[in-house]
Amino acid sequence: MMKKKATNVIEMEKKRTVNASTPSAESSQAADPAEIQQALKQALENIQAYYGKTVVIKLGGSTLTEPEAMTQFLQEVADLKAAGVFPVLVHGGGPAINQMLKKLNIDPTFVNGLRYTDEATMEVVEMVLSGKVNPDLVYRLNKLGAKAIGLNGKDCNLLRAQKKNSNGQDIGLVGEIIQVNTMLIESLINQGYLPVVSPVGVDEVGQSYNVNADYAAVAIAGALKAKKLVFVSDVSGVLKDKNDKESVIPRLSVKDVPDLVAQNVISDGMVPKVDCCVTAVHQGVESVFITDGKKEHGLLLDLFEEDGDGTRVEA
Repeated sequence: MMKKKATNVIEMEKKRTVNASTPSAESSQAADPAEIQQALKQALENIQAYYGKTVVIKLGGSTLTEPEAMTQFLQEVADLKAAGVFPVLVHGGGPAINQMLKKLNIDPTFVNGLRYTDEATMEVVEMVLSGKVNPDLVYRLNKLGAKAIGLNGKDCNLLRAQKKNSNGQDIGLVGEIIQVNTMLIESLINQGYLPVVSPVGVDEVGQSYNVNADYAAVAIAGALKAKKLVFVSDVSGVLKDKNDKESVIPRLSVKDVPDLVAQNVISDGMVPKVDCCVTAVHQGVESVFITDGKKEHGLLLDLFEEDGDGTRVEA
């Protein structure tokens, strides 16, 4: 596999560097030029497959709390854009919202896993996502030369939403996206910008809605017919064994999902995540990845290698 080839090349190059400064080193340990050439050729082919293609990346709030992981992740996003890929970044911000609610003595309430959003909470959500998290990401990406631009879902009706209920229960100002202004995103991409989207939706009368960032990423990726959607979070992917973090299922067909849910292989918080993956594939996204944002080069490996470190969901 490509990953093994690339890893072998790196290891051989390390040995070659060490051996070059060691007179007694055996020349047989030198890297094979043919293998290096083949690995580079394959890597270039994989990169070219994404040239000029849109990749929607959903950044989970938990990754936002890890400074080192964030720095590495944003550098990889900037590298993607420099390689001719068109990234669209959609971010969450749950931990930051909870922190601000705590400062304001507002107790967060969840119904069926979704935040109950009253008017006071909605003000905090919008303030944190669109006024703090989004501009911070844009600033850091621009420092890396990525020419990022921040968008609120209310800008030019980017994310048109309607009120959402959860199993018949009222969850306040929580919305679901019914339309995406793809013209706005595509126009910015064509002008060389990297859109960074805050998942705040708006209805026809201007009411703001708190939209789950996973669902927002799916709606945007589907509307843009993106080549790939990547969920960057604090999990490596779908595990065969929940107690073994190395038991990641590398490839998953949408037709296999119901059986894995029934077998409890896909359970708890992974169920809505995989449901989002399935929805995106049904909406025309070529494939969807779930990857760990704290893994070094995790984003690039999952995009440019045949089998990355996470789980690929496809038709």
